[in-house]
Amino acid sequence: MDCELTIVMPCLNEAETLARCITKAQDYLRRSGVSGEVLIGDNGSADGSQEIARNLGARVVDVPVRGYGAAIYGAVMQAKGRFCIMGDSDDSYDFSNLDPFVQALRGGAELVMGNRFKGGIRPGAMPWKNRYIGNPILSGLGRVLFKTPIRDFHCGIRGFSRAAFLRMDLRTTGMEFASEMVIKATLLKMNIQEVPTTLDKDGRSRPPHLRPWRDGWRHLRFMLLFSPNWLFLYPGVLLMLAGIMLGGALMASTVTVGGLRLSVGTLIYCAMMIEVGFQGLWFALLSRAYAVQEGLVPASERMRRIDKAVTLEGGLLAGLALLAVGFVLFLRAFSLWSGARFGVLNVDEIARICIGSALAISLGFEVMFSSLLLSTLRLNVRHMSALQGG
Repeated sequence: MDCELTIVMPCLNEAETLARCITKAQDYLRRSGVSGEVLIGDNGSADGSQEIARNLGARVVDVPVRGYGAAIYGAVMQAKGRFCIMGDSDDSYDFSNLDPFVQALRGGAELVMGNRFKGGIRPGAMPWKNRYIGNPILSGLGRVLFKTPIRDFHCGIRGFSRAAFLRMDLRTTGMEFASEMVIKATLLKMNIQEVPTTLDKDGRSRPPHLRPWRDGWRHLRFMLLFSPNWLFLYPGVLLMLAGIMLGGALMASTVTVGGLRLSVGTLIYCAMMIEVGFQGLWFALLSRAYAVQEGLVPASERMRRIDKAVTLEGGLLAGLALLAVGFVLFLRAFSLWSGARFGVLNVDEIARICIGSALAISLGFEVMFSSLLLSTLRLNVRHMSALQGG
């Protein structure tokens, strides 16, 4: 009989609870009539977890690369099932009740997420800071940044078709793997569904591998880096617009706001705002180009249009144009300064022109250097292992 379902469990020294998890999963397969297997992605256990799994009839895949994501990825790549359901091997998830996941997968879902807040969280199963602070904030941020429908962004039990998993082309090896899966599925516009699931108290006597503050920060950092528009582009645009609007007014003359006199000193900070905002725009473009090149995110249609519009040659020409503007302003300031021998030296006017000149020259070099870097990131390269057939 063809294998329909592979139940995947990452494992690193889980001898205390692994047998219970495997037994529950196997009982589910027998009771439901689903043809399947239990597959353990072992990350180098030294407590006999591998022998426990093999003695119970589970298949073990040795994954030498350490990390939660690496263990799951290595196991799924060896899975025989058309569908996979992954869950921690600490006896916190109920492998005896996988019907909601299987039914959703059979119905066409490509990623099925468990929702612990709908299914029920047993007393002591989740620390209060995770339940009331970490998970709600990270899940809410995920919905805002990526427009995903998921309400429990970091639930550890989830199902997916193996074909969808291959399309996701997941790259991270640590705890970020969980976030990357949801983000990639959302960006690829996959059919994502959410089903209730329960969370029991960790069955181990030792502390869990999860470290809430460190791993929470890693998830948050990953989500922000995956969303360069919110991290770089939007703040950069707002900062640039504010600097241009106020700086444009100050280039002409002193501005008085509510009795406060804004002059050359304020103009310097406006130039700084434009410079930093402009860097934000380039950082958004460069980080997105890097993410696409490394396979972290799929290339969107908008990104393809930007690729066509922002070229190395165009960037070099734009940079040279800004340098020319800066040089012309420099000559103007120099002529005013040298001509002051025959008249009154207007220090404020010369300072305004010098600030504009310095800003234009700085932006010009930045455009040229960033265009060169962007061109490097877009190079099509092939890994030597592919050339060697590895």
